[in-house]
Amino acid sequence: MHIVFSRKGVDTGAGGCASPIVNGRARSLPIPAPSGRSATTYAMLGLGDLIERQSRERLNRDTLCHADPEFHAGRVAFGQVSVAQSHLRNQGVGPDDVFLFFGLFENEGVRAHRIYGWMKVEDIIAPAQFAEPECLIGGDFPHPHTFAGWGTDNTIYLGRGRNNAPAVPELCLTVPGASVSHWVVPGWLRACGLSYHGTPKRWLVPGQLISVARGQEFVTDISDCAPAHDWLDDVIGRIGR
Repeated sequence: MHIVFSRKGVDTGAGGCASPIVNGRARSLPIPAPSGRSATTYAMLGLGDLIERQSRERLNRDTLCHADPEFHAGRVAFGQVSVAQSHLRNQGVGPDDVFLFFGLFENEGVRAHRIYGWMKVEDIIAPAQFAEPECLIGGDFPHPHTFAGWGTDNTIYLGRGRNNAPAVPELCLTVPGASVSHWVVPGWLRACGLSYHGTPKRWLVPGQLISVARGQEFVTDISDCAPAHDWLDDVIGRIGR
């Protein structure tokens, strides 16, 4: 069984801002959409005011956005392509594995990486090819990875999940007062290993890690690690089942 730490939402490199904490919950804002691969604006998702405020109006409510992963009524659809998808495939990610979605959030001027959602994979559409854009999980808008132009490895993962996690310390990856990439992590993670983080100098004192600056999907195999399963169950419980 794998856990995938999956970086999503706006940040300094994609969108030029951080997502907000709204009423005590982490509200992830999707990145702007590539041309021709979305029919959904921030306003259509009810995020118009938030994106204009967070981006200081560099983005506006009528900007098309890449609403992925998509959450609707306890279901999730998540698309991936190119190098990131090759990495997921090479790591053997598939049914029953769990994505933990994290991103950059700002609260009262303080920025941190936070886990905001999860998905347990049930089905995989690969390669994903569609005659026209489709709604995959009963939402109001077609999923961005059902648009043309993604390439031959376009892949969509489907499963159960939730988002809008509470902004509690247990779901904050960043060490308080440190740079956003300086993480506090569970003790079992170094022993299990985390893809892209094999360099020993990234692992500081026990339970702390300097995460890579870029990259989307970081995978760990927790098959035989009971503490990891307990930790994952606690995380999902805090976000909501």
